[in-house]
Amino acid sequence: MNQQILFNDQLNVQWQQGMVEFGAQWAGQSVVCLISIEQLSKRSGQTIGNAEQAGMVFEQLRFDLEEEAEALIEDEAFDAQGRIWLGHAVC
Repeated sequence: MNQQILFNDQLNVQWQQGMVEFGAQWAGQSVVCLISIEQLSKRSGQTIGNAEQAGMVFEQLRFDLEEEAEALIEDEAFDAQGRIWLGHAVC
């Protein structure tokens, strides 16, 4: 995988919007990466009932999610707003 993509440890659970946001740096640019809470639940096999649980489940899956995001960034699979969505078609 590309060594120029770096993920930070920041995590923003947007419970009302039903998504988790995390960030990467790619070629000097910030990239917003998103995954829905529904996707997190499906991937983990766990029911997620609040923002704290969403963050904990994300942390359990972080390595795999970052790998997936890295591949999408390398493929330049950005949506119209320049974001990467895991588990979604490019919007």
